[in-house]
Amino acid sequence: MDDPSWTEPTGPARPTSRRALFTAGAAAALTLTTVSFAHAAGGGSGEGPWTRTVRGTLPPGAPDFAYLPVEVPRGIRQLHVSYTYERPPVPSGALGNALDIGLFDERGTALGGRGFRGWSGGARTEFFVRGDAATPGYLPGPVRPGTWHIALAPYTVAPQGLAYTVTLTLTPGPAAATPRPVYPPDRLAGRGRAWYRGDCHLHSVHSDGRRTPAGIMALAGAAGLDFIATTEHNTSSSHAHWGDAPDDLLVLAGEEVTTRNGHVLALGTAFGTHTDWRYRAREGRFPRFAREIRRAGGLVVPAHPHATCLGCAWQFGFADADAVEVRNGPYTPDDEVSLQMWDKSLVSGGRWLPAMGNSDAHRDPDRIGHPQTVVLADALSREAILAGLRSGRSYVTESSALSLTLTVSDARGRTATLGGRLAAPRTAPVTVRLTVEGAAPGCTTHLVTDQGTVRSGPTGGTEWTSTPSYASYVRAEVRHPVAVAGLPGPLAAFSNPVFLRGVA
Repeated sequence: MDDPSWTEPTGPARPTSRRALFTAGAAAALTLTTVSFAHAAGGGSGEGPWTRTVRGTLPPGAPDFAYLPVEVPRGIRQLHVSYTYERPPVPSGALGNALDIGLFDERGTALGGRGFRGWSGGARTEFFVRGDAATPGYLPGPVRPGTWHIALAPYTVAPQGLAYTVTLTLTPGPAAATPRPVYPPDRLAGRGRAWYRGDCHLHSVHSDGRRTPAGIMALAGAAGLDFIATTEHNTSSSHAHWGDAPDDLLVLAGEEVTTRNGHVLALGTAFGTHTDWRYRAREGRFPRFAREIRRAGGLVVPAHPHATCLGCAWQFGFADADAVEVRNGPYTPDDEVSLQMWDKSLVSGGRWLPAMGNSDAHRDPDRIGHPQTVVLADALSREAILAGLRSGRSYVTESSALSLTLTVSDARGRTATLGGRLAAPRTAPVTVRLTVEGAAPGCTTHLVTDQGTVRSGPTGGTEWTSTPSYASYVRAEVRHPVAVAGLPGPLAAFSNPVFLRGVA
């Protein structure tokens, strides 16, 4: 009689054959010994459910992914997975164990393929999928027969190795019907052509956040936002949970594509779109997925490009980006680095990327809308908001209480604003006007050009006259008082540039 709690003997992770350790580009993936439920499903153990437990150890330097194949027989209603791993003490300066997990169904693990069924990273220790429901982070749907794969991703491995235990349970029975997802609309009534406020980097319980979609929407309304984006780590599972959005809050779909060489927002893609993350910069695969994001209607936005957490800093370059997240959450030194590096890209005079700011809020006390991007759009619609972000008709501010306007005009009355260009004779005077409303006491305003800061003063109104031969662009900053000696004051707001083009 088959034991419904069968356990594989403890031992190191074992590939099924020499071919099981395969290389994709410059990275490798490990295929472990297949777990079979065939004998259990044959009737030897009653009505189930049936459980298998697998143990193994991944060594230091293990591949980014180890796939555990699971042979799923016919007639299964639900698949449940739980896992644990050891966290031994490590020497000073060494990294401890961290093991992420996800799931691919019988359609396989091919990069960019259709087999993706969910990802929780390290946010939870168990999950299930079945026809009518799934754990947040995972996609509901039938548990079809075939070879499924548990994806184990050793984020860091201790010198002693990473010992893990995975327990799989199959529950037989008829498959429940999968509900049809209800997505929020792509267009709301809005205010016509206007400035709209949004936060395009948010996490819920569908990845490593603690808030529900309903809770996020309530907080977004309280923060004075007009639009938000759902950007879970490596999963699209939240997309089907925003259908009850209020009629004055536009919800954009997205994903934070979380690779080992940096994170990028797939922003404003069609609902239900999933973007693969299983590659490194050295493999040269990112341009393919950047194109896929655009084909799905979205923008490619590297997130927190100079963050200091392991694997967070952006290493893929910016040739395939549409914008860049210059500020991420509460202002920190790495945001200042991002700002200065972004400014250098403006000075070069070549292709420029519009800047964004987002909260990356996960849980209390993270503040949704701190910061936020304010974009000039023709309508409160996905298409119009993304067009405004792509063109740089936007600025970043720490709350809905602070607003700014920046215009450049010439003697003939021609005017340009954020993201725009004003063409004028090289030595002809142009007038720059900056207006700031709602800044905190003690803030200062600054006009910045390719030569650096050319005008500073108290908040309110600032006017400056220059020529296209002197400045190729001008942008605005609003800063709090200096908090750390030797460093500039934290940003309260900053704008995308207005470019000046000298003509004969």
